[in-house]
Order: sequence, then structure tokens, then C-alpha cells
Amino acid sequence: MLTTGKVILDIANEHDFAVPAFNTSDYAMFNGIVDISEEKNAPLIVAIHPNEVRHIGPDMIAAITQRAHRSTVPIAIHWDHGADYHQILTAIKIGFTSVMIDGSSLPFEENIALTRKVVETAHAVGLSVEGELGTIGATDGEAEEGADIIYTDPDDALTFVRETGVDSLAVAIGTYHGLYPKSLKPELKLDLLKEIKDKVGIPLVLHGGSANPDDEIARSTKLGINKINISSDIKAAYHNKMREVLADPKLREPLSIQPPCVEAMKAVAAHKIDLFGAAGKASLY
Repeated sequence: MLTTGKVILDIANEHDFAVPAFNTSDYAMFNGIVDISEEKNAPLIVAIHPNEVRHIGPDMIAAITQRAHRSTVPIAIHWDHGADYHQILTAIKIGFTSVMIDGSSLPFEENIALTRKVVETAHAVGLSVEGELGTIGATDGEAEEGADIIYTDPDDALTFVRETGVDSLAVAIGTYHGLYPKSLKPELKLDLLKEIKDKVGIPLVLHGGSANPDDEIARSTKLGINKINISSDIKAAYHNKMREVLADPKLREPLSIQPPCVEAMKAVAAHKIDLFGAAGKASLY
């Protein structure tokens, strides 16, 4: 069932669980993510970053949309980390049902103005919108020790939500994008999360939690996090297995190479679905 991010996250917010937003960068990955979500009877957000759209091509979104329509679980197709208004127009044009506009690096008032403009446009055509307040580093590559986190201020979050009308909000509470170096020890500020949630009420989003302890992540879903972006973890599982499979120089057919890679990715995805409390929750929709 194809739907919007708002439909999916409002239910998650009501029932205190988080929906995984799995970034997919090829069709085999996408099919594997849908398969494991259906096996787990879990709602799904398929997140596709602008760089990933450039890789797979906009025409593939039509195939992703058709597969989502046939799915036994609710699926939203989400434009991840939109950088500007024109990208959002592209997302609307090619079939996304949910968009994120990331103005977190802008001055506060400029972030509000950009996000409000996106909300007005997206809501007019039935799409949901995620905004971001606070920063957690670049969206590709490895997390960098010493990179600045600008934590989300609860009062600013309330003002931002009121003035923009966003459906969900990505917050900075102690995570970094990307895979963490061994020397970097992540820690979520769960008290800050609770304070933000108490003020804004809407679904909150966690980006960049690849190396945060499972128990912290699980607690965050009970304190207001309703969407968790997963990119590095599933891509690492997929491509590490692919490197292993390709050690055999005789292999050349995708049907011989990709299935074990998809299975490795699905194992990681299944763990995240269970950790976030999303397994079985598709029955709520």
C-alpha cells in the first residue's frame, strides 16, 4: 500500500514505535527491503537521497511506486535530505509521497522560511514534509571525530513547528551521519529528546545512529522518536557481502552475485525493525 509519511508516522507516534527509513540505492536493495518488511509485517519508509536518485535515475521511481502499491504493508517513498526548493519540486514531479527539506545549516529564520515554503507546496498536493533543526554532520562518508553537533533547542523546535507546519522533525540529540570510527563513542541525550517531544508533540526523526547502542535506540523510540534513518548499516552489509562473493572471478551474473548480498542486508534490516518496535505494526494501518 503506497501512502504518505504522515499517515505512517502519525500511527507510530500514537503507539510509541519507530518506523525504519531504509536508504536504497539500487532495485535489488529495494526489493529486499520490501520483502523483509512484509515478512515482519512492518510499515516501511523507503528513503532515497538526491545522490541516490542521480544513481538509479528518476525513471526507476515509477517501478518503486508500482511495487509499493502491491505491497502488503504501508510504504512511503521519501525524498531524503532535500537541499533546496527545486529538489522538492522534482520529488513531487517524479512520484515521491514524502519529502524532507534540510535547512539545518541555514540561519534559523531562513530555515523556517524555506521549510514553510516547502510545506505549503507539498501539502497542496498531498505530500508530507519532514524538516530538520540542529546539525549532525555531512550525509555521506564516515562520521568524523570532533565534528560539531548543534543540538536542537526545545524552544526553537516549538517555534519551528508552529511557524512551518511540518509533519515531522529531525532533531540533533547526539548522533552523527555515517559509520563511526572506533574512537568515537556516541551517546544520545535522552533527556533532551523528552523535552523536545513534550513541547512539539509531532513525530520526531533520528538521523545518523549507526553506532549508537541498541538499548539507547530502543529507549528513544519510547521517548518520541518515530522514524529512524538507516543507510550506512544496510549498505555496509550489502556491499561487504558483495566483496566477499566477488572473490570468485568466475561469477558475472547478477542472479549469482546479488541474492546473498540482499540476504546479508535483510538480516541487518530485520534486526532494526525488531529494535524499533515496528514488527507486526503494519496491522495498525
